[in-house]
Amino acid sequence: MQTTTSAVEQSAIRKVAMRLVPFVGLMFFINFLDRTAISFAGPNGMTKDLALTAAQFGFAAGVFFIGYVLLEIPSNLALHKYGARRWLARIMVTWGIVALLFTWVSSVEGLYVLRFLLGVAEAGFFPGAILYLSLWVPAKHRSHILALFYLAQPLTIVIGAPVAALLIEAHGLFGLEGWRVMFAGVALPAIVVGVIAWFYLADKPSEAKWLNEAERKWLTAALQAEQSGKRATHVPHASGALKNGRVWMLSLVYFGLIYGLYALAFFLPTIIGGFEAQFGAKFNVFQKGLITAIPYLPAAVALFLWSRDATRRGVRSWHVGVPALLGAISIPAALYMQTPAATIVAITVTACAIFSALPTFWSIPARFLSGAAAAAGIALINTVGNAAGFMAPFITGAIKDATGSYQAPMFVVGGLMLLSALVIFAIGAGVREELPGLQGRAIAE
Repeated sequence: MQTTTSAVEQSAIRKVAMRLVPFVGLMFFINFLDRTAISFAGPNGMTKDLALTAAQFGFAAGVFFIGYVLLEIPSNLALHKYGARRWLARIMVTWGIVALLFTWVSSVEGLYVLRFLLGVAEAGFFPGAILYLSLWVPAKHRSHILALFYLAQPLTIVIGAPVAALLIEAHGLFGLEGWRVMFAGVALPAIVVGVIAWFYLADKPSEAKWLNEAERKWLTAALQAEQSGKRATHVPHASGALKNGRVWMLSLVYFGLIYGLYALAFFLPTIIGGFEAQFGAKFNVFQKGLITAIPYLPAAVALFLWSRDATRRGVRSWHVGVPALLGAISIPAALYMQTPAATIVAITVTACAIFSALPTFWSIPARFLSGAAAAAGIALINTVGNAAGFMAPFITGAIKDATGSYQAPMFVVGGLMLLSALVIFAIGAGVREELPGLQGRAIAE
């Protein structure tokens, strides 16, 4: 049975949701926009100006994740050691400086180098943000808080795609091509917000001046009780997290979800650009930006409602498995639609599926990992997942070059999302014990 929520608990969680989540969500918004800005630049002048093939574009998009993966775990352990406020702010300013350099890229090789360095600079941000928010709320509130945070990702495209299109249409500003103006326009906010983060964020509830004394005491006590109450079967050390079978199974689930996410994110603008040849439709740059944004607004709504249901029922395997299965079917089906509208509807289903699964998925690892193990385990899962971030655009582009269409690579996406669904259902079937914080409901149910 769930216990009655006290007034102090309600006010503390509400203040965390209002004070921290929007700001960390803004950081995530800028993060995702900067790493996917290449998807807007490609079909709007960059591919032509740099003479890129589909495979070269895919490699440039994916090489980001090599640097990202190499430094992911060390970066998250550094965050655990030095504190989230300092480390997240440092990451953000660093990637903003690298992102700004894309404004002057002039060759394929230079594009590869900058994308690699951008991955190095961003390494640790996303798992660090997940860990940071997880350390501020007890388990029963975590799914809701992470869902609010995750809203930033689909909203990045809803808002970012039209903004990127407007920046691209500012062709000639400062003597730059439109896609170069766009790179500068999305990079500068990272530097500014990173500096603000140094002063705005607090590392833990006991340091939060915006909580009253009762709220600070309740949050600190609740989080300490949760840590001490984790059972002996839970993973206490960083090295244990790296050897834990459940961590690796969750990594495989996340791999399939991220493969679908980045295949969609990096190639959707290009696919929409192909509507002119496929259907004879004509769209200007801003209209293409608006069309790119369409699938992500329903995805934001689906994310919020699905996560709210997971919070109410307790997280179960089907909260991740059902969306993954739906995405596995819809993404290859999108390429067999006969009109642009039908294609966008199928892609919208895919976007809703991916974004419904992701925040619910991330509520799971922190329930059986603690301390340095949480930092290492979450970073490992994100590292394996982001290997898909490299593979998805590169393989998608290479297969497209080889076959002349996006049909075959989208079946690869569907197959990997199907694998995610099967693995999470297998975890649910094999794990009968309750995960802490689910109020009597296990992921196995």
